[in-house]
Amino acid sequence: MQNQIITPLADLQLQYDALQKEYAYEKEMYREQTERIGIGKKIQQGVCWYPLSIGRSYYNSLNQLVVEVERREEKEVEHSFEYGRPVCFFKTDGAGKPFYFNFTGVISYVQDDVMVVSLPSSLALAEIQGETDLGVQLYFDETTYKTMFAALKEVMSARNNRIAELRDILLGMQPASYRDLFPIRFPWLNISQEEAVNRVLGAKDVAIVHGPPGTGKTTTLVEAIYETLHRENQVLVSAQSNAAVDWIAEKLVDRGVNVLRIGNPTRVNDKMLSFTYERRFESHPDYAELWSIRKAIREIQSNLRHRSRSERDTDRNRLSRLKYRATELEVKIDTELFDEARVIACTLVGAANHLLTNHHFTTLFIDEAAQALEAACWIAIHKADRVILAGDHQQLPPTIKCIEAARDGLDRTLMQKIAQRKPETVSLLNVQYRMNETIMNFSSRYFYHNRLKAAPEVRNRGILEWDTPIVWTDTAGCDFEENQQAESLSRVNRKEAEVLVLQLQVYIENIGKERVLDERIDFGIISPYKAQVYYLRSLIKRNAFFKPLRSLITVHTVDGFQGQERDVILISLVRANETGQIGFLNDLRRMNVAITRARMKLILLGDASTLTQHPFYRKLYKYIEENGKVIRLAE
Repeated sequence: MQNQIITPLADLQLQYDALQKEYAYEKEMYREQTERIGIGKKIQQGVCWYPLSIGRSYYNSLNQLVVEVERREEKEVEHSFEYGRPVCFFKTDGAGKPFYFNFTGVISYVQDDVMVVSLPSSLALAEIQGETDLGVQLYFDETTYKTMFAALKEVMSARNNRIAELRDILLGMQPASYRDLFPIRFPWLNISQEEAVNRVLGAKDVAIVHGPPGTGKTTTLVEAIYETLHRENQVLVSAQSNAAVDWIAEKLVDRGVNVLRIGNPTRVNDKMLSFTYERRFESHPDYAELWSIRKAIREIQSNLRHRSRSERDTDRNRLSRLKYRATELEVKIDTELFDEARVIACTLVGAANHLLTNHHFTTLFIDEAAQALEAACWIAIHKADRVILAGDHQQLPPTIKCIEAARDGLDRTLMQKIAQRKPETVSLLNVQYRMNETIMNFSSRYFYHNRLKAAPEVRNRGILEWDTPIVWTDTAGCDFEENQQAESLSRVNRKEAEVLVLQLQVYIENIGKERVLDERIDFGIISPYKAQVYYLRSLIKRNAFFKPLRSLITVHTVDGFQGQERDVILISLVRANETGQIGFLNDLRRMNVAITRARMKLILLGDASTLTQHPFYRKLYKYIEENGKVIRLAE
């Protein structure tokens, strides 16, 4: 079905149907989480904080009542709380059974173990204040699904307008068109990057910047946006995740571009916060007057019931005048903020934010487009006349929870479809600046038709003389067991983790601690399984050897390392069984991400007898045997 060319409308209908399956599946999962799964398991799954401390409450710049909450325990557990997601609060009885409050809030800010939640009313705040056994849980996100369904319906029903044209170009046989422009030289870019920027500038409908690991996709995209702003007053920049939006927005700010960020950033620092809509709104010269008017409105409203009839009439007249002035100021501030901004940055779903109502753009840039659901892309495409997609469909795919939905094509992205049907729109960046050539070559051969080249300055980079850039430590025959954790259903291989930490220590000793600290040589430890990640973190934390080095060591899942790189990467593959079951490791795009994070040294640990039953790992093992080093622990 994937290779079959179907009509745009049929294609969109398939997406709609698959999205409905994902929606139904997620809804059922949430019901099970709420009704059947205990609090402890929810915490381990990253969907619950318990117990909580309630902090201050206040009205934010958008006039929303918000409350600060902080988790008191399990602070090491990764969580899925992020800006814009709905949450519900609960309290527990003596037996630990949760009782849910009859309202939902929306996350407006998260940093580490502190979260700010907007509440529907002061009554909601009163309900949770003073509660001691309080928790918060992610609520089923109906709004995001409704927004995606609405976007797909609108695209399907479009007639005789630009969105109908884009639908037929992006999904159909109608060719994409280009302007004939004289190519611009960018001496600071390589040839493939320069060609990509010129391709973007010339595209009337669509262009794709395909950026494999380390090829400077972000650099190229920033340059393309910067040059587009010489021709257009304002552009929309978007991505699936808040983190991806923040990354590209920060690079644009570094170039001196005035960015207005819709939605709060996940990369929380003063620099990032300074270009959010909320912070800009608060910094406007007229905000002080607006704040005092809003305060006066709230005071009048709270005192109305205690006033006499004649006093109430007077107050209502005053209230009407104050509300008119408040609206007038809000419109003025909003207009000025948008007029000043050259780039509007938001997530794909965030493009439906009411702040962007009646705003339209000539060009939409979608970064990390290979991780974005097609339905989410259409939300933002509605706002633009042409679309530029950047990403790599050989790296992390969209997260799909329902296997049947994925099988029906929900995991097939808009970028993939366009790249397959309109290869002329694709510009491949083919020079990578991250990896030693030996680390790069396997990925280049397997995923990129051997088209990647290592830049001369990184081709032979290394830390130690006569070092081997890529190593597989084979644990076959060592009786290392993988175990499934009851709480999280994730997998852990403790013996393998202990060997990995020992190998890390030995390698650091070979380099020399002083040199590591002086040169800030950094290390990444990756595992596909959260349980293994937590166990590895605990081993690092407990080991005094690593104490002065902890800032240089990051332990995370594959997804957590997307877009990142380290001098040295160690990968714990975890799986060890006689049947060759490898679970997550079947997702080869994720493995491509994992093995391309290292600049100078890559060490894999895993049971080759289990893993090489899969053809990909068999080829990887053979490649390392021929070009690197295999250490067999059992020998």
